[in-house]
Amino acid sequence: MTADTPQPGSYRLTAVLSGLLVLLLVVGLAFVPVPFVSWSPGRTVNVLGDTDQGRPMIAVSGLSTRSSNAQLRMTTVSVTTADGRLSLVEALASHLLPHRDVLQRDAVYPTGKSAEDVRADEVAMMDTSQRDAVVAALRAAGQPVTEMPMISAVTVSGPAYNVLVPGDLVQKVDGTAVQSVADVQRAIRKRSVGDTISISVLRDGSSVTRNVVAASSRNDPRTPLVGITLSTGYRYAPTVSFGVPGSITGPSAGLVLSLGVYQAISSADLLGDLKVAGTGEISPDGTVGAIGGINEKIAGAQRDGAKIFLVPADNCRDVRSAPGSMTLVKVATLKDAISALQKVRSGADTKEIPHCDPS
Repeated sequence: MTADTPQPGSYRLTAVLSGLLVLLLVVGLAFVPVPFVSWSPGRTVNVLGDTDQGRPMIAVSGLSTRSSNAQLRMTTVSVTTADGRLSLVEALASHLLPHRDVLQRDAVYPTGKSAEDVRADEVAMMDTSQRDAVVAALRAAGQPVTEMPMISAVTVSGPAYNVLVPGDLVQKVDGTAVQSVADVQRAIRKRSVGDTISISVLRDGSSVTRNVVAASSRNDPRTPLVGITLSTGYRYAPTVSFGVPGSITGPSAGLVLSLGVYQAISSADLLGDLKVAGTGEISPDGTVGAIGGINEKIAGAQRDGAKIFLVPADNCRDVRSAPGSMTLVKVATLKDAISALQKVRSGADTKEIPHCDPS
């Protein structure tokens, strides 16, 4: 054997070092962040119960209300946070484990938005959801609701800043009553740049009148503007407040919140001792909209004892299975949900109630 011939021990050392290098590489790659987020069943909250501080989840004043022994659960999804990162191992585990999903990160958190931006958007959607839930419930219960033009935003650099505020319901412009967003816009366009415009609004139940000096539009110096964004608002007599935990945001609790208000103010007990859960956006006219994470929400509801789950009609095609003996009720409107629950309480065969057939 010459001096240049490798010794047997050197082969073994090279193999061991190579193996260790590969192992370290694999381990390192396993914990590299990947552009995905994980969804899993989140908490459920009984909106007919009390908050952690002992206050009602739904409080109504100005109308007779009823207590309830039922459970009506809003459902949530536990999702990777906007400022969190999912590793390759975690992504694979979420893909393989039951009742979990993995989604492209930018499908949940748009590129260019900070965690604070995402949070603000989600909180705003919950606020809108609560407002729309109240309107839909009052209408379903036969309570009067009046549509009015509402100030939804005020431009910081505009002439109405610190004069008008978001949530103001516009009653008059220059002394003339207005009924719609278009009425307000027409009344302002009739004036000239530099004119003082009188705007009467309903704020916190009281009528107030404020003067705003019209500025010029950037696009057309001759067009007057006051720096407000308008949308349709609603006036009604009762006061409704919610104790939804601050960690729960977004629009998908609308249907359940609306049913909770309806249960509280309805002359008839809708739910009895039923154990119901559900999800879905709600519009002021009672239309139920599709949401994300339907399978995770169903799993969370089943875990917490719900026997009936209200599924937005447009989500039925996404449902993979109905766990245990849970009935998946298909609803397109708030009235659909009320009708279905009335039938369940009356002892109707669940086959007579619109339902989702899992794929």
